[in-house]
Amino acid sequence: MQTSLTAEFLATPEGREADAILRACVHCGFCTATCPTYQLLGDELDGPRGRIYQLKLMLEGVPPTRTTQLHLDRCLTCRACETTCPSGVRYARLADIGRAELEQRVPRPAGERLTRWLLRTLVPYPDRLRPFIALGRLARPLLPTALRRKVPAKRPAGPWLAAARDRRMLVLEGCVQAVATPATNAAAARVLARLGVTLIRADSAGCCGAVSTHLAAPAEGLDFMRRNIDAWWPHIEAGAEAIVVSASGCGTMVKEYGEALRNDPAYAAKAGRVAGLARDIAEVVAQEDLGRLKARAEGRKVAFHSPCSLQHGQQIRGVVESILRGAGFQLTPVPDAHLCCGSAGTYSLLQPELSGELLANKVAALQSGGPEVIATANIGCQLHIESGAAVPVRHWIELLDEACS
Repeated sequence: MQTSLTAEFLATPEGREADAILRACVHCGFCTATCPTYQLLGDELDGPRGRIYQLKLMLEGVPPTRTTQLHLDRCLTCRACETTCPSGVRYARLADIGRAELEQRVPRPAGERLTRWLLRTLVPYPDRLRPFIALGRLARPLLPTALRRKVPAKRPAGPWLAAARDRRMLVLEGCVQAVATPATNAAAARVLARLGVTLIRADSAGCCGAVSTHLAAPAEGLDFMRRNIDAWWPHIEAGAEAIVVSASGCGTMVKEYGEALRNDPAYAAKAGRVAGLARDIAEVVAQEDLGRLKARAEGRKVAFHSPCSLQHGQQIRGVVESILRGAGFQLTPVPDAHLCCGSAGTYSLLQPELSGELLANKVAALQSGGPEVIATANIGCQLHIESGAAVPVRHWIELLDEACS
């Protein structure tokens, strides 16, 4: 499409990037058909094409309003639109640029500002988040049913095994996953140890930066990225083969470090190297000799929820399913598997009504085939689906680890 962005904005790296993204869009509308919020609300402004048009107007100098903010806030950034776009429009990146600009131009009410500040201040920091989750677990019996289901149960991590062979890979510990489901990375370490790989942790690494980036605090997000790069770099120089990420939402972010820091002369080259080494745990496991695992799931019925960040963000499809089938699991059918569960990072907290509708639809689809357990590949999806499901919800690597025991 034709654009006429303001000269002031075009003079910035973000402005030039946004202009290129906008020009790639031909307004065909294919994206609208796969947009979860458009399907729920039926409003063109709550679909990718409508949001692109609103962002274009703002960046061309038309003053945005709270209505503009509302429609952009309702976006899940699930990237289903990117999967279906024939022109390769990088909508998610445009949305992040637009959110940062919109935050500066349209003041939020005090309550919204406080909520977003609290999320950015608590969620990315495990040491700050841990006491709140512990308190929630203690108070769980006294909480209303709806709130009780949102408190994650305590999950013992189990031993962190090392391999006999001298192959090493880094792992992203992350933030919420490190506190709520430490069993996930411990299971990943055990599976990889059986495959001859030792998974190592860098103590000073933490949040991938996605929380801040998607809450319109890009500078803060870049600081998290730099911290991780600094923590990982000595291990990379010492020969670490890869950076393994078991939360697909975080993996999507880490794989974009090179792009995010390309204008930072001190970090551009390192960020590009880190992004190139980042691997979802499914990519790592799939490249190894799985016969060494001797997995025996004996036909256990599993419904696999492929997170948006895995299938749309990282474009990894069918890999986890193939691993699970090869291990002896029976995968049940999941209608509309391309649709978001409604978790979407902090979305379930900021947009509870829309998130709740998406959750109800997703749980119905996942349970329609009568599974014994639901598996997924992202911590946010796991906790969100668990709050509405009648069967256990686990990370798939934990199921694979158990099948190998």
